[in-house]
Amino acid sequence: MKFQEIKQMLDLIDDPVVKLETVMDIGRQLAPVPDNAECSVISGCTSFVQICRVGNNFYATADSMLVRGIVAIIISMVDGCDADAIKKIDLAQMFADLKLNIGAGRLNGVNSMIRFLKNL
Repeated sequence: MKFQEIKQMLDLIDDPVVKLETVMDIGRQLAPVPDNAECSVISGCTSFVQICRVGNNFYATADSMLVRGIVAIIISMVDGCDADAIKKIDLAQMFADLKLNIGAGRLNGVNSMIRFLKNL
């Protein structure tokens, strides 16, 4: 799913609980990680998170349904982009614009995922 589609869908939801349930549904749609993908464990996340890529195509895994949704949203922001293009994207602002009600621990994880992508 493309980021703009995700944003449009989440913008229509006012209830914070329903919004987080929708994020979990997005996580259920994560494509499986191909065998030839280069994967990195993201440190700084409370959950186990891996961001993987094959060329400029991004994949991810996480052991929490909510975090699966969060990482799915984050990789949708960069899928198809090379490292130079990712550096120019304000990922933190894009994520903040979704207005998700997540706790400080998960927000630290989001920041760790963003740092990882910015340092590719």
